[in-house]
Amino acid sequence: MVLTLMSVMVLLLVMGFPMMMPMIVSPLIVLKQYYPNMDPMMMTQQLYAGVSPFVLLAVPMFIFAADIMATGQTANRLLDFVGRFVGHIRGGYAITTAATCTLFGAISGSAQATVVAVGKPMRSKLLSNGYKDSAAMALIVNAADVALLIPPSIGMIMYAVVTGTSVGEMFIAGILPGLVVLLFFSVYSYFYAKAKNLPQQPKATWKERWTSSKRALLPLGFPVIIIGGIYTGQFSPTEAAAISVLYAIILEIFIFKTVKPKDLQGIALSSGLVTAAVFILVAGGSAFSWVISYAKIPEMITSSVLGADPSALAILITVTIFFFIGCMFVDQIVVIMVLTPIFFPVAMQAGIDPVVLGIIITLQAAIGASTPPFGCDIFTACAVFNKPYLEVVRGTPPFILMLIAVSVLFIAFPDAILFYRYFM
Repeated sequence: MVLTLMSVMVLLLVMGFPMMMPMIVSPLIVLKQYYPNMDPMMMTQQLYAGVSPFVLLAVPMFIFAADIMATGQTANRLLDFVGRFVGHIRGGYAITTAATCTLFGAISGSAQATVVAVGKPMRSKLLSNGYKDSAAMALIVNAADVALLIPPSIGMIMYAVVTGTSVGEMFIAGILPGLVVLLFFSVYSYFYAKAKNLPQQPKATWKERWTSSKRALLPLGFPVIIIGGIYTGQFSPTEAAAISVLYAIILEIFIFKTVKPKDLQGIALSSGLVTAAVFILVAGGSAFSWVISYAKIPEMITSSVLGADPSALAILITVTIFFFIGCMFVDQIVVIMVLTPIFFPVAMQAGIDPVVLGIIITLQAAIGASTPPFGCDIFTACAVFNKPYLEVVRGTPPFILMLIAVSVLFIAFPDAILFYRYFM
């Protein structure tokens, strides 16, 4: 059964079908071959059920808000704000890039939007400051992945939909891992600049810092609204998404005046196309998960890989390996939708907190987004910077190793992920 499922998936992928086709056709063939009396309409019902959770309403709104801000000047204001405070440090431009990607990720929740919004202005500054193009692009691509860890993360929403975990808790728990990744990248950037003897920038005056802080004050309201509102219980993640769209429109159209009202139609169309692709994958992933659960495939896989009574550490290591490899080849949403139902039950039996498991999984999705051969951020960078694939991936190994080190750190100390519960 497992062989049939995997063979059909691989065959359809090799034949060039989009990912949604293998996710729908392969479980349907398994049903017809091994469960011929099963009504095919059950499959259709699962497709509908996959996109029916109320929390999924947050996805198109966060995507729309991110597209509005990527079109406007939010990223430039954040770049100027961060640069005024850390630009004079050795490796300041690289640290500014990593920190701005983190801040913009906390606003947009989209790694691709972060590559576009932050990557375009910062790449030229990094090059003019003596960085190799491959090093500059690798930093941008990998720092943008922090958007998958810092709320609002679409990957976290997908995990919450599959498992029933609180989206609010996932959002808050992702803050610490995101900041740790930023710390690793910043320390690396400092020593890289020192080893290459790259020039330092003049230190900004406090007047310049105050001016940039005032310009960035309103964009910094995004994470305050999203995280603060959810943490204090003022509104749900879905309501936070709706408020973020309204806030983005007010900022970019009425205050900054960098987006015209007539531009919203084109932005909404782009957001709609992305949302449609995401929801098709979610529907297919739901049907796929239902079929493999009905066929008891997760039990077969986990028993053969983990044994009869695996420890929590063994499960987390196995999850890390499976999701890391999976996200190297397939979109993160697909991997989360397909693999999570396989490992979630056995993880719960071992006493692993669902939030801890979700953050470990989301971290692997972040690594996979920038890892060859098919990390989606790599292809985004190729398109944005108009550079060949090999040049974009040439500088990624140090950053991938740092991300793996962060994974090891939180697997060794999983309770650190739940730091926020000490304040609740």
